[in-house]
Amino acid sequence: MLDRLMGAFMVEKGLMSKNQLDQVIKAQESNRAKLGVVAVSEKLMTIAQAEQVNALQASMDMRFGDIAVERGYLTDAQVERLLKLQGNSYMAFVQAVVDQGILPMEKIPEVENEYETYVGATAIDMVELKTGNIDNIVPLFLHTGNETYKGLFSMAIKALYRLVDTHVYIGKSYVVNSVREEVIGYQHFHGDVSGVVAIAGKKDSIIRLAIDYTKEEFIETSEDALDATCELINCINGLYATEQSKKEVKIELNPPDFMVAFNGIDYDGIVVMPVYISGSEIKLIVRII
Repeated sequence: MLDRLMGAFMVEKGLMSKNQLDQVIKAQESNRAKLGVVAVSEKLMTIAQAEQVNALQASMDMRFGDIAVERGYLTDAQVERLLKLQGNSYMAFVQAVVDQGILPMEKIPEVENEYETYVGATAIDMVELKTGNIDNIVPLFLHTGNETYKGLFSMAIKALYRLVDTHVYIGKSYVVNSVREEVIGYQHFHGDVSGVVAIAGKKDSIIRLAIDYTKEEFIETSEDALDATCELINCINGLYATEQSKKEVKIELNPPDFMVAFNGIDYDGIVVMPVYISGSEIKLIVRII
């Protein structure tokens, strides 16, 4: 997720163009980050040390990690950790940014620090973002520490990641008392926990979401797109209800439904999280009663 978040941040700050970001993403899909790039990004080696090891590789029949250990730059345990991170999507993103000459490697930590300040994250938060662990990432973008909201939003983002788009990313949540959108799919639930989960957005955005979820090539009407979206919401709430049942928390789901033509949801304290998925933006909405 951090790859997309950082990409959007870098475009916003004028560090790369939208076209360059598209090219980076394309290259990222087929690239594996070099161990030196990962080591510098993780602040385990300096750029000078990584460059020295790269130069030595040209004359020594040894792997990067073996040379770094021999030189005392890394431990065996650190090399093992870096090898696990090497396939990480963010590391592949950094590699593509450097390879395409958009930014030099020495600029990457500076940009990461700028992003950290921009979103109000900590160094520990940045480590979590790099892992891609959604259960740890969602609370960083949620304005509340309420466990029910954390559980529902985390379950929803995990479902969107697994079922719709592995490149989904999110924005900071906010609270409103009314949501008005072109189309809205929603589902109420009640029991030991009661509330509503909804997905809303422009018609075209919801159609894109529905196409990626159903794997159908064409979905043209709002009604068909919202039928699919309601099925997705039901899946999210069903997964959450099943998880809670293991804790002896009982939740029953009402049939999902939808509205079109700028109808809306009106409650005090609606929590909205922007979600960037399938090439567009939707709103993920949760309200606990």
